[in-house]
Amino acid sequence: MQQLLAAAAAMQSQLINAQQELADTEVEGTAGGGLVTATVNGQGELVDVTIDAAAIEPGDPQETAQTLADLVLAAYRDACRSVDELQEQMMAPFASGFGGAGTGGAGMPGMPDLSGIPGLLGQAALPEPQDDEPAAGTSDDEN
Repeated sequence: MQQLLAAAAAMQSQLINAQQELADTEVEGTAGGGLVTATVNGQGELVDVTIDAAAIEPGDPQETAQTLADLVLAAYRDACRSVDELQEQMMAPFASGFGGAGTGGAGMPGMPDLSGIPGLLGQAALPEPQDDEPAAGTSDDEN
């Protein structure tokens, strides 16, 4: 049992380190052939936007404003896709270690599948109603 607890603590430490590394990572996305660059951190927060002067057309400010808005949005989405891919790469070893956290995997080698146990892996446990109690979420009062 102590070996299992030590292994779980080591895995938790590795997970925390991976999450911190991911949070500290910055990823760039581009749009318009590099006219707009959006920088996003590993948590998906926009931290910087760069707009090349060539993206601005002085003769048509209304069209330029709409084009820039579209390019910024596209660059942000591009960066977010890269963050999603990075998250999948960094967190895949942890998800596979727990059977994909509910994806139907086999779990950790030598360990039973615990995904069906209420209260584990984020599942809430509801108390079983007694014969003289109403079921959870129901009430005898109709006020």
